[in-house]
Amino acid sequence: MRIDHAGIKTLEDQQDPIVLDRIKQAVETIVNTKERGGKIAIVTGSGPNIHEGVTTMIAELMRVGVIDAVTTSSAVISHEMAGNLDRVRRCQGEDVGISPFFLPRGGEFQLTEMDDAEIRKIARHVPIDFGLIERLKRAEGKTTIKAAGNLGYPMGLWMEHLAWEICTLARSYGVSFEEIAGLGADERTMIGVGANRGLPVMVTIPQLIGGGLVGLSIGDSISITDRSARLARILGTAEVIIESGVALTQEVHDGPFERYMGHGLWSAWHGHYTYTLEGKTLVRIDLDPALEMVCQAEKEGGAVQRAAEESLPKTKLFKTPFRMEMSGFARHEGSIPIICDIGAAWPILAHQVAGRLGLELEFLSFPQETEQGKAMREYIVREIKPLDRDKMLAELQKRTTWNPCKWPAELTKNV
Repeated sequence: MRIDHAGIKTLEDQQDPIVLDRIKQAVETIVNTKERGGKIAIVTGSGPNIHEGVTTMIAELMRVGVIDAVTTSSAVISHEMAGNLDRVRRCQGEDVGISPFFLPRGGEFQLTEMDDAEIRKIARHVPIDFGLIERLKRAEGKTTIKAAGNLGYPMGLWMEHLAWEICTLARSYGVSFEEIAGLGADERTMIGVGANRGLPVMVTIPQLIGGGLVGLSIGDSISITDRSARLARILGTAEVIIESGVALTQEVHDGPFERYMGHGLWSAWHGHYTYTLEGKTLVRIDLDPALEMVCQAEKEGGAVQRAAEESLPKTKLFKTPFRMEMSGFARHEGSIPIICDIGAAWPILAHQVAGRLGLELEFLSFPQETEQGKAMREYIVREIKPLDRDKMLAELQKRTTWNPCKWPAELTKNV
């Protein structure tokens, strides 16, 4: 994909000077961290991160060595398994013979537009109604690009069926669902490049139930305690944590094994593994202006810390909707709030970091409403392929040894 450097300059010119200053702070911290061999971890949500090409941008930064670990949502995993973005035809389900019982609000049913060879490949494993596909092709409807890997037919059905098999394999080998799925995923996805380069990609506990049976299978693949410990080690070894379009991060960055915000007190007391956020940098890309206000109130007078110490109701104190993650983030000395659309913030951030580190990017995201963003989305649909089951099983066989207890430790050595 051609990198539009002039487009980045235009994007920068459209941003508020405060936003550009915060991005500059983040870039300086990331560059300094990487130059001394430190690690960068990402905490990303779903939805906009897929549509704006952010997850693909993160995968590219993993490929070139900037990002060392990712936490995300099960919905993102389901979409990455399906190839991130799909071209889908949306029709009225009843018009093609689908019972209203199965249809969501609005009554639409979606066809994933795929070539016949891809559909026949799926048909080796799950029954496919080719008559339904033909009716969907002929029906009146609208074709759009969207993250539809969980609902489009037959891709969504195939991903849910495959999820059961992946969960069984993961539990058999004592590894996570994400690790097994990554073995067959496109290497331009986060799970794909993670599996290829031995970089951990894990779903956080607050983001487990999404993507239908994919989310349930991810949750069932390893225990909650195991998942919490792996997430703690990801965040514990990172010097910089970047949060991108994600909610409930207080339950992520200061979860049950973190000492600085207090939740890991008793685990540490008992001598269990814990880590601390002290001395780290937390970067949050978020559109909520209340986050900026709360962070400024803390920096100017310690209002958030004082409210926490005195158990004061923060919503009433600041007279603004107060999300849980604002508390820990605002109180942290190393927090950098970037109040900006993630679609604009990420390409500017990635472009500047790559330039400073002398790295050549092969992909750069853009806001989806721009001409560059539209071309980017077409590229993702055209180039990034769904998970290949045959490849996944072949890669799994390569990693299997006669000692089944040894292999998981090797695969998860970076977690």
